[in-house]
Amino acid sequence: MKVLMSVVFVGLVLSGAGAQVNVLRPLCDSPEAEEAALLVQDYLNAQHMHGYKYVLNRIEDIKIYTQADGNSTYLLELDLLETECHVLDPTPVSNCSVRRKIVTAVEGDCDVVLKKVSGALMVTDYKCKTEESREDNCVGCHSLLPLNHTSALEFVHISLETFNNRTKNETFLLHEVGRLSSRIVSGGLAYKAEYVVVEGNCTDEPCVPLNDVKAARGLCTARGSNLQHTVDCKMFPSLVPSHDTNSTAAVVHTHAHTGNLTHTHTHRPGLRHHKLPSVHGPELISLFSSESDESEEMLPVAAPTGVQQPAAPTDPAPMASDSSSAADESESMQVPVHFKRDLSAVLHAASPNVPETLTDPVLMKPVCPGRVRFF
Repeated sequence: MKVLMSVVFVGLVLSGAGAQVNVLRPLCDSPEAEEAALLVQDYLNAQHMHGYKYVLNRIEDIKIYTQADGNSTYLLELDLLETECHVLDPTPVSNCSVRRKIVTAVEGDCDVVLKKVSGALMVTDYKCKTEESREDNCVGCHSLLPLNHTSALEFVHISLETFNNRTKNETFLLHEVGRLSSRIVSGGLAYKAEYVVVEGNCTDEPCVPLNDVKAARGLCTARGSNLQHTVDCKMFPSLVPSHDTNSTAAVVHTHAHTGNLTHTHTHRPGLRHHKLPSVHGPELISLFSSESDESEEMLPVAAPTGVQQPAAPTDPAPMASDSSSAADESESMQVPVHFKRDLSAVLHAASPNVPETLTDPVLMKPVCPGRVRFF
């Protein structure tokens, strides 16, 4: 992800002409960057209510804006990959296998803002885009199907019935469909389905999911056809609260549903995989972008009150510094800024307190992206 979103934060980072702001560019693989990125990983997984956990794959970019009071703002661009661990599975994400491209991987590109106050990091805003990533020309590979695919869901119910026939004292109900795929074989179509089951309460008819955190849950994988198939279910250990690293509250994923399919499936007919939570931070929704192209689109950025505006690139005249009329005008004007323009130059032109050395090309040399952990 090559988005340079930093310029939009001029009005957020600076609070006035007297604000002291330093822009730091640590290495993407530095301990400081890793700490922030892993916190974001855990935070997003705690917010992710359906599908599978995601793991950090690469730190694409990091900028840190420090202030005189010791607090700072982090801007991160991260690449995450879907794992094979469902969000209900308490297995630590570091122990989860990443889904390979040969079976269609799912990648999350996220722009994230964190605040560091009194030494504590917390996520404040994010925007994520989730996309498929697969091998080219993969002959014989499974192709993902929509999560509400009629024939594949029929296969899910038949395979679940097979599983229930093997259990003695418990009946399991379909909780959530994780993935559906198919491939062509000599006998027609062969399906592969991953779905979560939950222990049912069948004292009355019809059975309903047992509404208890201690109810047995597991992830089932079924392969084959309606007439001939295998089904294996891995039951999760007893659910325990997953600690939300961004607060002192515990987050427990119970996902109790009264029907066989979640709203995610019934309301999103074309959905082929579960997406990360997409946006948080109402004031920044229009500012974030997760597009991979290097857009030259102009974005209006509100000027901080009392901060003079940099002269337009085509204007050779120097920027007035002592004119009261110019100061008044700056309070109401909007500055068009290119996405690809480096924020340090904008900050230095906007505030004399930003060190001029921040625009030194040697000091601002690229230090990102970081290493690729998987692919």
